Amino acid sequence: MSDEEARQGGGSSHAGAVTVSDVQELMRRKEEIEAQIKANYDVLESQKGIGMNEPLVDCEGYPRSDVDLYQVRTARHNIICLQNDHKAVMKQVEEALHQLHARDKEKQARDMAEAHKEAMSRKLGQSESQGPPQAFAKVNSISPGSPASIAGLQVDDEIVEFGSVNTQNFQSLHNIGSVVQHSEGKPLNVTVIRRGEKHQLRLVPTRWAGKGLLGCNIIPLQR
Repeated sequence: MSDEEARQGGGSSHAGAVTVSDVQELMRRKEEIEAQIKANYDVLESQKGIGMNEPLVDCEGYPRSDVDLYQVRTARHNIICLQNDHKAVMKQVEEALHQLHARDKEKQARDMAEAHKEAMSRKLGQSESQGPPQAFAKVNSISPGSPASIAGLQVDDEIVEFGSVNTQNFQSLHNIGSVVQHSEGKPLNVTVIRRGEKHQLRLVPTRWAGKGLLGCNIIPLQR
């Protein structure tokens, strides 16, 4: 294989986007060249083990008669050309692998960006479709110094979550009463809407000087 053939072959693989098949073809050519180099070294070995640099004349300056000079010169020439071809192919392999790796990184980055964009779009769509949370009860009155007052509840707060009770599972005030009875001394997460804004509170049902464990009156909202 000549330098020109190697260059022409390399040009075809880089004409478009490099593929795995292109790399496989380059590796196949590399192995072919290596096999040809070995074959030519075998020719030199068969000629009295003569290598690439041993002289082809005897001590008196005459051409050696114990080896086939034509075969030796041809093998040496072929080896030099093939080694140049081998270097060219190895450079093409390196460039092709680099392009493949760079393209894979770009694709991975694009896929991650697309996935993030899709996730954000889906999240935004869900938020828009769900709209603001719906309240199921309202605080009608609060006693000063009560657990409800200490937690920050205010009159007219609209309750959208009271511990495990929410709009989806609320049926009556008995639901809230059951949660309170089972949570004495334990903090409950309470979410309310106050003047259009959502507030997160921590309410601890506790026995106090007044009646009940909360010290507030809660009424259901019509749904």
